[in-house]
Amino acid sequence: MSSTPKIRDLRKEADDLIASGSAELAALRLAELWRGESGAGTAAFVVSRYEKLREQLPLARYRLAILRSFTAEPAVPLLRAAAFASGIDLTVQLGDFNAYPQEILDEQSSLYRFAPDGVILAARTADLAPDLWNQYADLSQPAVAEAVQRVSKSFEQWVGAFRKRSSAALIVHSLEQPARPSTGLLDAQSGFSDSGFSQSGAIQQINQELRMIVAAHRGVYLLDFDALVARHGRLRWHDERKWLTARMPIAADQLIHLSREWLRFAVPLAGKTAKVLVVDLDNTLWGGVIGEDGMAGIQIGAEYPGAAYQALQRALLDLSRRGILLAICSKNNLDDALEALQNHSGMLVRPAHFAAMRINWHDKALNLREIASELNVGVDALAFLDDNPMEREQVRTALPQVNVIDLPPDPLDYAATVRDVPAFQRLVLSDEDQQRTELYVAQRERSQAQQSFQSKEDFFRYLELEAEIAPLEPATLARVAQLTQKTNQFNLTTRRRTEQQIAELAARADVQVLTIRMRDRFGDHGLVGITITRDESEICEIDTFLLSCRVIGRTVETAFLAHVASSAANRGCRQLSGWFLPTKKNAPARDFYAQHGFQLQKQNAEGSFWTLDLRQQTIAMPEWIRLKINEGARV
Repeated sequence: MSSTPKIRDLRKEADDLIASGSAELAALRLAELWRGESGAGTAAFVVSRYEKLREQLPLARYRLAILRSFTAEPAVPLLRAAAFASGIDLTVQLGDFNAYPQEILDEQSSLYRFAPDGVILAARTADLAPDLWNQYADLSQPAVAEAVQRVSKSFEQWVGAFRKRSSAALIVHSLEQPARPSTGLLDAQSGFSDSGFSQSGAIQQINQELRMIVAAHRGVYLLDFDALVARHGRLRWHDERKWLTARMPIAADQLIHLSREWLRFAVPLAGKTAKVLVVDLDNTLWGGVIGEDGMAGIQIGAEYPGAAYQALQRALLDLSRRGILLAICSKNNLDDALEALQNHSGMLVRPAHFAAMRINWHDKALNLREIASELNVGVDALAFLDDNPMEREQVRTALPQVNVIDLPPDPLDYAATVRDVPAFQRLVLSDEDQQRTELYVAQRERSQAQQSFQSKEDFFRYLELEAEIAPLEPATLARVAQLTQKTNQFNLTTRRRTEQQIAELAARADVQVLTIRMRDRFGDHGLVGITITRDESEICEIDTFLLSCRVIGRTVETAFLAHVASSAANRGCRQLSGWFLPTKKNAPARDFYAQHGFQLQKQNAEGSFWTLDLRQQTIAMPEWIRLKINEGARV
């Protein structure tokens, strides 16, 4: 246990807050404690305290199995503590040592009984390919070719068998290269010839085969373990003494890096990603204070110290390309700030890169609420970047749901800090993600145009709304899964599903998975909604009905429901039914069924069940929406 006064104070404060019933503030202090000291002792303390708070906090539950060929027990508390600090209640099952092949191939194994949401397959090169790892390796062409084929085939068999038995996400470690190749400098000179083969080249070939295996399966992802080891130093990563005595190959001080890499996968899989990064300006986006130093005096450019801020701006642009919206929240004079953003030659981000701006002298927590409202996202979808510790603490206290990023003292470390935030990680990227900023700019133009119309109907006619409804297709599967995992506001049941689970549903004859795309005179909204329905006898039940927040309130939901109802009637169904399962965020969908003529049949602690008699009732298609039905090809 650390003896530093700050750590002791944080521990005591967290315990006092738990005792007083202040769960959210206690969680803030535990997260601060973890950020300040992420060792084994702190992990044990943080996990034990979160265990007391877990039922009082809005934590995402996630079940993770780890299949391994080494002793990984010391990394689990580090992973769970980091997960708790990221808003995830992580239940971890460790597979038996070196038993991963049997656990994957046996349908009755503890792996499948555990029913995980995600699985990590962490096998060492030394265990999978000892003939390529050992310093006395036979690097003749036949021996290397046999080893590459054997290991690649094993991965192919394991991944294929797992995917047949489970719809959980699978994260596979790549193989690492030895720090000291057996042939020394010759390893880099060796080619792919009859006379020899390099160790690094052989392992690279296996990893390339592994990439192709992973890409061929839905919901399977590659963890670049070799890059992780290289990033933190191959010679520092291993502890030979611990390996020989306890089968623990990773040095104790490197376990935190392994747990953080695992967390980078767990956060997006558990749906705890940030949708918007809100940034400060002075001494964050550029060096200096624009109101005091003027545009000529702020630091932003190719040379130090301005280069540090350009590096951060490059990181912001990379996040934007992943579909993360950028916004500004700055206490500043609007004209001065906009002049710098628009005209400074060293600026890489420009006003067009930001989906929302609050440049004023108001309280930043208030501004953040307004940004969330303008972008139609929850406050918990925001991340906040500010160099001022006092501003960060005020936002944390006022809005504990916001992901507040602690910037280090040196601006040279700003970019790396932002790139390492797990909430910015993405495992798939849809067309809508890559166009997200443009979509929100068009949304702002729509909102401005709406103000000149007397009625909503006249505005809808002006928009020239077009909808295209189609069955699920291979090209839209990733986006559909993403919508089920991220859509909170207009989501009748909030059932989260993976690509594999949705594909399995779509393959059933009694299930229909439909998507809807929207466009108007301002541009294409992209794929914005899905329905999943199931027919049983003469009843069609709505399992999932959701729409992106971008199109709520434009009668798109009515058009989609009207098609679902008419399609069900055409299949011979006499009744359309569905549950509304309330959450803290889906209030906008609460009255959806009642507003469209459904009758309440039953209500319980989980929600309400509604039905529509398709023999006597129809749902009118909004006359201002031009509808196209695309039969397509089902997954």
